[in-house]
Amino acid sequence: MPCRVLFLVATLLLAMPLPARAQFGGGPPAVGVTEAKLLPMTETSEFVGRVQAIEKVDLIARVTAYLEEIHFTEGTEVQKGDLLYVLEQGPFEADVAAKQAAVAQIQALLRNATITLNRAQALLNTPAGQRSAVDDAQAQQSSQAAQLLSAQAQLRASQISLAYTEIRAPISGRISRTNVTVGNVVSPSSGVLATIYSQDPIYVLFPVSVRTALELRRRYAGQGPLEAIKVKLRLEDGTMYGATGQLDYVDPSVATNTDTLMLRARIANPLPPGRKPTDRGDRLLVDGEFVTVILQGAEPVMALGIPRSAILTDQQGNYVYVVDAEKHAQQRRVKLGQSTPGTAVILSGLHEGEQVIVDGLQRVRPGAAVNPGPPPSAAAKPPGAPSAKN
Repeated sequence: MPCRVLFLVATLLLAMPLPARAQFGGGPPAVGVTEAKLLPMTETSEFVGRVQAIEKVDLIARVTAYLEEIHFTEGTEVQKGDLLYVLEQGPFEADVAAKQAAVAQIQALLRNATITLNRAQALLNTPAGQRSAVDDAQAQQSSQAAQLLSAQAQLRASQISLAYTEIRAPISGRISRTNVTVGNVVSPSSGVLATIYSQDPIYVLFPVSVRTALELRRRYAGQGPLEAIKVKLRLEDGTMYGATGQLDYVDPSVATNTDTLMLRARIANPLPPGRKPTDRGDRLLVDGEFVTVILQGAEPVMALGIPRSAILTDQQGNYVYVVDAEKHAQQRRVKLGQSTPGTAVILSGLHEGEQVIVDGLQRVRPGAAVNPGPPPSAAAKPPGAPSAKN
């Protein structure tokens, strides 16, 4: 009977997973290990940025007149050249007509002065001719010609003022609400009537510390720092913006109060499918909006990586357990690089090919013997294991 009991116990132990068997035996604890490998990693950096329209134009009246008509819907998009405001035109049209009459009058006087000059020159070689008469006629003709130029300039100025009674969109973009309503007198001193913000593409500006800027320059040396970086955005609700941008400008000076450089990216801001420019609030990126800017390398780099679950932390920093050739667990301090939720990038402290403990960490002691094996599935992971660094 005792032999049968021992046989059953032995059979149950053999059927148990390796970590469970280690709890019953007196041998080294079983641990799951994995090999530190070079993996393709896409390096990223995050910054807080602000959206800025590439073009922003304040509409201001150029002449003084009553506002008679408004030809746009507030908050919608307008196209370059669209008529937006119409001011009272009657007084300016009358002024243009008066200047046209003045030009016509001086043109008639000029023609008469020219005829008189020609007649005096023709009589100069006859007994009736006098040199003084030619000189007087020539002076009169020159005076009328000068007066004609002045009258034409005044006519042009009146025509320009008349044209200013129609305020048109100087750029394409989204127009703000109007600050002045029909019936009010507007003038250059009235301030901004409305503002137009260009929509697509759009800028994103974000400050970067000088130290980070130097790191980015070193990281992408030889690839062209601007061309080698992709720009992605995360909106304030946590969703990722679909379009990818491109860095196009770096400030030539450092902000002395913050020790940062201002970088600028250019990114598309298209209309959502099925929306029209006449719809309101249709584009995702809006001038002045805060976003999270994610700089991402255009090409992945090879980096030493291990599962994130292998990383432990204490007051001195991050460390892992490595199994040496004698199957002993050795504590190894490591420096982490830019990691993902599942993979930790190791900058220093490990070498490619080393065996790192990823499972059974609660049974490991520095310098103690272990029984390494493949890590079990997540479902078989023993409870109570130390949590990995986030």
